[in-house]
Amino acid sequence: MTEKHLIALDLDGTLLKDDKTISDVNKRVITRAREEGHVVMIATGRPFRSSEMYYHELGLDTPIINFNGAYIHHPLDQNWGVHHSPLSIDVAKDIVDALDSFDFHNIIAEVIDDVYFHYHDEKLLDIFGMGNPEVTTGDLRKFLRTSPTSMLIHTDQKDLAKIRSHLSEVHAEVIDHRSWAAPWHVIEIVKYGLNKAVGLRKASEYFHIPPERIIAFGDEDNDLDMLEYAGRGIAMDNGIDVVKSIANETTLSNEKDGVGVYLNDALSLKAL
Repeated sequence: MTEKHLIALDLDGTLLKDDKTISDVNKRVITRAREEGHVVMIATGRPFRSSEMYYHELGLDTPIINFNGAYIHHPLDQNWGVHHSPLSIDVAKDIVDALDSFDFHNIIAEVIDDVYFHYHDEKLLDIFGMGNPEVTTGDLRKFLRTSPTSMLIHTDQKDLAKIRSHLSEVHAEVIDHRSWAAPWHVIEIVKYGLNKAVGLRKASEYFHIPPERIIAFGDEDNDLDMLEYAGRGIAMDNGIDVVKSIANETTLSNEKDGVGVYLNDALSLKAL
């Protein structure tokens, strides 16, 4: 019997195929891993409302890391505690002010499961409408009245670096920001010091599983801290170069069941 491991799964570009489904291979291996006593959890940049269906599809009974660590809770156990670390509302409004002098398409603020759009945007409404959040549209300086869990700036690739360097210069003490490219160029802002590793550390202590028995999978900028924290940080073949360079190993892509193939082998699950 292999020792009990904690397995942390990013969703987009990692566990999920490009069509946002979980493959049968991944599902079979994860089910087997859980039957063998391993602990499986989701660690995503998504809000809970758009990751909840995957949580139930896998039959999980563990805490979940949402908004890259800004919101961590246990969907099935209220006593586990809710760890919500939003940005200060003043900082959020300062950021909106500062963006007046940059080119961007939209700013989206999320307060747990409520969504605020700076500008009306049909395309984004579709994507953020998953799980039926309360949606408010209008100048965030006026309409946002609660500290946001996370903010997203949707911009063009050519403006990304300029905006990120401004954020670093002006708000380095209070925020952390990362970017991702799929399906568009987005800068995500959370409170300083938050990342998926923060949630992983809480889970590690709760389950009494030391970091050396944590296997974490990821593909993007927002997975770096988690892969470094885990004893085994596994990059997806479709991941960005910097993720591959810090990972302990690289597995197959998200389209080729990279998570399932790796776990089946590493934990001798014989599920495939």
